[in-house]
Amino acid sequence: MKQEFSDKIALVTGSGRGIGKAIALHLARNGADVAVNFFRNRASAEETARQVEALGRRALLVKANIGDLNDLRRMFDEVEMAFGGLDILIHNAASGYNHPAMEQRPKGWEWTMNINARSLLFAAQRAAVSMEKRGGGKIVSISSAGATRVLPDYVVVGASKAALESLTRYLGVELISKGINVNAVSPGIVETEALEHFASMGSKENILRKFIDQVPAGRLVAPEEVAKVVAFLCSPAANMIVGQTIVVDGGYTLPVPR
Repeated sequence: MKQEFSDKIALVTGSGRGIGKAIALHLARNGADVAVNFFRNRASAEETARQVEALGRRALLVKANIGDLNDLRRMFDEVEMAFGGLDILIHNAASGYNHPAMEQRPKGWEWTMNINARSLLFAAQRAAVSMEKRGGGKIVSISSAGATRVLPDYVVVGASKAALESLTRYLGVELISKGINVNAVSPGIVETEALEHFASMGSKENILRKFIDQVPAGRLVAPEEVAKVVAFLCSPAANMIVGQTIVVDGGYTLPVPR
C-alpha cells in the first residue's frame, strides 16, 4: 500500500531529539526520506538517522547552524545534492537566551532572532525554488505559546516566535499560488528532555505536576502528538490551510489565571 509521504523528501531542522526527532520519524514511518539537521549534538542526530534508515527510508545527516546564512545555504546544497529536491521543510530548530528583558544583550537578541525567525525567511526562499519544480510543497514551523503570552524570562524567544508566526502568514499568502502551503504548530508544554533544566527548581516529579496542573487536559503534550499535527499540515488534506498557527496544548493557553 502506498504510504502518505512516499517519494517525498523532507528536511527537519533540529531533528536530533525532542519534537524534531518525533517529526522526522513520523514522516519516515509514512514513507518520506529525511534530512536530519543538527548543530551541536551529533550523537543524538546520528541515532535519529539510524532510526529513519531502520524504517526503510533514506537519511541524510547535515550539520548546520541555521542562524548562519552560509551554513543555511550549504545545508540546502547538501540536501539537493543527496536527494535531488525537497517537498517538505519543517522549521523546528530553536535557541534563545532566557533572561529578563532588562538583562538581555544585543548578542542574545541577534543569536535568537537569527536561528528562530530569520532562518525561516531565507530557508523558505531556498525551499520554494526546489518545491515549485516538484509541483508544490509544505513548510511547517514550530512556534510556542510565548509568541502571544508572556512567559517568565522568555522575552527574546517570545519575540522571535511572534516574528515566526508573522512570517508564516506572509509566506503563506505569497507561496500558496506556487502550490506551497506554509503553516505553523504551537505546542503547549511538551514532555521532552528540555523540561530537565527545570529540575534545579525542585524535584522532577513536583515540577511535572506543577506543569500538568496548568493543563485542562490533565497531562502534557507528547512529541508524537505534535508530529501527527505537523504531518497533517504536510498532507493533501491540509491544502486549503494557509498561513495558520495550529495550537496543540491541551487547553493550556485558554484559562485566565486565578
